[in-house]
Amino acid sequence: MSALESRTDVRTVRAGGRPGVRPAGYGLIRIKAKGHGGGRGGHGGRGGSFLLHRRSALVAIGLALATAAACVTYLCVGESFIAPGDAVKAVLHTQWGLGQATPNDLVVGTLRLPRMTLGLMVGAAFGIAGALIQTVARNPLASPDIIGVSQGASAVTVGAMTYGVSSYAVLPYLSVLGGLAAAALVYVFAWRGGLQAARFVLIGIGFAVALRSITHLFLTKGDYLVAQQAKVWMTGSLNGRGWGEATPLGWALLVLLPGVLWAARAQRTVSMDDDTATALGVRLGRARLGLVALGVVLASMATGAAGPVDFVALLAPQIARRMTRTAQIPLLCSALTGAFIVVTADLLARKLFAPTELPVGVLTAAVGAPYLIHLLLSSGGRGRKGGTAA
Repeated sequence: MSALESRTDVRTVRAGGRPGVRPAGYGLIRIKAKGHGGGRGGHGGRGGSFLLHRRSALVAIGLALATAAACVTYLCVGESFIAPGDAVKAVLHTQWGLGQATPNDLVVGTLRLPRMTLGLMVGAAFGIAGALIQTVARNPLASPDIIGVSQGASAVTVGAMTYGVSSYAVLPYLSVLGGLAAAALVYVFAWRGGLQAARFVLIGIGFAVALRSITHLFLTKGDYLVAQQAKVWMTGSLNGRGWGEATPLGWALLVLLPGVLWAARAQRTVSMDDDTATALGVRLGRARLGLVALGVVLASMATGAAGPVDFVALLAPQIARRMTRTAQIPLLCSALTGAFIVVTADLLARKLFAPTELPVGVLTAAVGAPYLIHLLLSSGGRGRKGGTAA
């Protein structure tokens, strides 16, 4: 067996099939490259191959087009309607200096575009974070806003706001510290010779309630105006947000991109049973810790930028998985789904009760709460038998 065939067999096992058997729904993509060396004639070639799930690729393309359409609609719709062509011209001029100035530059380039960009990044971050944590816990309820991660980020952020820290250049990093601390506490208290999924979720819910109470305590101790600002932030809001909040989150996502690419491969083995993953030479403990840490950082950064936008991390991975019908939760589709949810929800929040603008978290909670009840009812019988996640 050649080295290429061996690597293909390993990838086939990780994709859910047996060695030498390509799983249904996957296509084998071969890449050939010419190079020098390797042969006596001075010329050699290198090749490679990878498995591509056809349905996932089609779903990703569809989600990207739907998100692009939602973005154009977002830029056009508001107190005044702007034609799509004029909105695009305003974006090109304000961001890249192309074309001439238009009367819509202020509304589109200064008010709507930064807010929409932040919504896209927040939704993508929550979607990936939820996918990673649900993969490790093997439980659709294990999202950052259910198991206390978002509440930990909120408690530290609101506490900092109460004591005079109001810079959005600092708050996202405090949110990360709060989210990591909350996740570490849940992990430690849930560990009993292994991480049992149902216990992990229940302890996380308990910590979420406790941390939410601490957040409310901070609200009662702070200045009235600060408390009002914090209350709006706690619902998850893009109101008044701009490049000042979007830029730090954008840089953070760019820095974390290599980790996300690693996670896309690592989650395939983490979602297997322990014996199969160990046979493939995977260090499960290290891989699971890395996935959880990455998910917590993404969720905490998104929370610091826009507040705890509830249920996006819960909904996006499950919607993506049901559309793609894959064994693992697809990260790209989860990110696109999360971005689409946040942008669409914020558009509706701006228009449903205009001129009053609702926080985007109100809309996502209105959709996510019934889905959470559905999950609790459907998983009630399985929860008593939950397997070990780590």
